[in-house]
Amino acid sequence: MTERLKDIDAVIFDMDGTLTDSMWVWVSVDEDYLKKYQLTEPPNFHEDMEGKSYLEVAQYYQKVFPSLHKSLDEIMEEWHDMAYEKYMREVPLKKGVQEFIENMRREGKKIGIGTSNSRALVDETLDALHVSHLFDSVKTSGEAGAGKPAPDVYLLVAETLGVKPERCLVFEDIPAGIMAGKSAGMYVCAVEDDFSIALADKKRDLADFYIQDYDDIKNGTYEVL
Repeated sequence: MTERLKDIDAVIFDMDGTLTDSMWVWVSVDEDYLKKYQLTEPPNFHEDMEGKSYLEVAQYYQKVFPSLHKSLDEIMEEWHDMAYEKYMREVPLKKGVQEFIENMRREGKKIGIGTSNSRALVDETLDALHVSHLFDSVKTSGEAGAGKPAPDVYLLVAETLGVKPERCLVFEDIPAGIMAGKSAGMYVCAVEDDFSIALADKKRDLADFYIQDYDDIKNGTYEVL
């Protein structure tokens, strides 16, 4: 990957599970929300939501839980309120990622984020972690118009960075996100995360590289796939 980094002009991160250790937040929010409204989790619940934008997940909830008489705005606002304190107090950056980003910036790379999370939570989380200044472009799937595995959000980030897709390297933790990056014509490095550990083989099949954490890049212990 170190050789590939010489050939790219931008590094783009997914946020949850890739930039931050935060996938657990949404498992907790889903569990609490279903319990609060006495809803039964359908088969393939989390798999069906993988990669969807914040709005698309709310639409999915309306579809699979017809007894939930809530508007899309009400659902999304309640999720925000349930997740906010966890993001502000309990969500750290992934090991080694800040040092990696700072190194990339010193080398003149543009740095972006393409995430399925809500705009408000993304901005609030980056501010809480004091890293907002490290990113040249931050876009959500909602702003791009489609969730992953559609490539829209990564193409939007590349456009706003002024970098051609083939000159971008994406970091992702879930298969739908990896597919989004590849469909955008970008190189993709899969990132290990507890939430998707059972999908590690699938992630390796889809990606160009695999890391357990960002120190793998510094130490040369990443996997070339």
